[in-house]
Amino acid sequence: MSILCRYNLLLHPAPASLSTSSCNPIPPRVSLSQLPHPLHSTTTTAITPQPNSNTMGNQTELQSDFKLVGFKNFVRTNPKSDRFQVNRFHHIEFWCTDATNAASRFSWGLGMPIVAKSDLSTGNLIHASYLLRSGDLSFLFSAPYSPSISAGAASTAAIPTFDATACLSFAAKHGLGVRAIALEVADAEAAFSASVAHGAEAVSSPALLEGRTGFAEVRLYGDVVLRYVSYKDATHASDTDPSRWFLPGFEASAASFQELDYGIRRLDHAVGNVPELAPAVSYLKNFTGFHEFAEFTAEDVGTAESGLNSVVLANNSETVLLPLNEPVYGTKRRSQIETYLEHNEGAGVQHLALVSNDIFRTLREMRKRSFVGGFEFMPSPPPTYYANLHKRAGDVLTVDQIKQCEELGILVDRDDQGTLLQIFTKPIGDREMTADMINQYHNNNML
Repeated sequence: MSILCRYNLLLHPAPASLSTSSCNPIPPRVSLSQLPHPLHSTTTTAITPQPNSNTMGNQTELQSDFKLVGFKNFVRTNPKSDRFQVNRFHHIEFWCTDATNAASRFSWGLGMPIVAKSDLSTGNLIHASYLLRSGDLSFLFSAPYSPSISAGAASTAAIPTFDATACLSFAAKHGLGVRAIALEVADAEAAFSASVAHGAEAVSSPALLEGRTGFAEVRLYGDVVLRYVSYKDATHASDTDPSRWFLPGFEASAASFQELDYGIRRLDHAVGNVPELAPAVSYLKNFTGFHEFAEFTAEDVGTAESGLNSVVLANNSETVLLPLNEPVYGTKRRSQIETYLEHNEGAGVQHLALVSNDIFRTLREMRKRSFVGGFEFMPSPPPTYYANLHKRAGDVLTVDQIKQCEELGILVDRDDQGTLLQIFTKPIGDREMTADMINQYHNNNML
């Protein structure tokens, strides 16, 4: 997973061997006419794709009219076609084998305080879960306790769908990774019913937790679920008690790093890598009603030699963006998507885009901690990149801002709506697949 910053910040998994020019396109409101410089890449022999049957739940038929037209020919429309009301991203849950250390590292590296917990100290004998929060962005890290202490104690789990055996299997197969993309919806039961009626694979039937919080899950792709959360009383979403504004069973935490704040504010989008794009897009569109927000082909993103294709799906309000990528097989260099699928052993979340309110401050704070438990960044562009940047963006960025971009290794792209500043971290974990991307988008002199 890697992180990107824009007036926004992105977190995503990308192989260390990738050039930024072959990294995933940044879907929201961004032109790809000028992509980041190449860093380094690996030449390999292409392999034959091995589709994952879980990628699209039970649906295997492709939509006959599915055809990519590319970025330049794509015409964005918003038919307001959602099958249920989707408000926003609610949280992202990571499964791992040591939630304490995983949460602490992300808290320190991203400046996200640990604000709530559900563990032995709160009476949870099933799993340890720690919630990080900064602005509207919430990350949850969960790991199982030994079955020997939780025998017959299923009712103590704060996450009703948590399964220790499944979590350990997930971690063995994928390493530290995203298990759930949670959406706040108007009615979790209605969202689940509409989804299943239109082809979604049910994972967890609707439940009303403590009579006030709706909770349900359907399969998204691979071993990742789409989780629906709703509140019977809308005021609970802004309550100070985490058992109300987050989920029942969580208590406020006075953990370390409470003072940290590097400027990260929300999740912009969550990118999934799949073996085949058409069935995955059809499956997700069918059960959510989401519309196509953008699309990119290998030619669009400058990766014809190590190709990928991408479609971005969005809800009615376009507050939830779910890009899907597939590799182009048989290219000169192995696609980063193909590499991800190999290391992840199937489809999964490749990156999360996090929004920062000040990319310069965010990166300075993150870089301070790069070699003391934080996240490292991909190599910076050569000096010539920034010399040319004065010509490309000198009318938008000041001399001082361009100087800061060079100092921090920030990449710059432009379109007719504004300017994108972005940077990628190196992979976060052991596998060559999880990295973060931090970015900032500005117009009208917002910087």
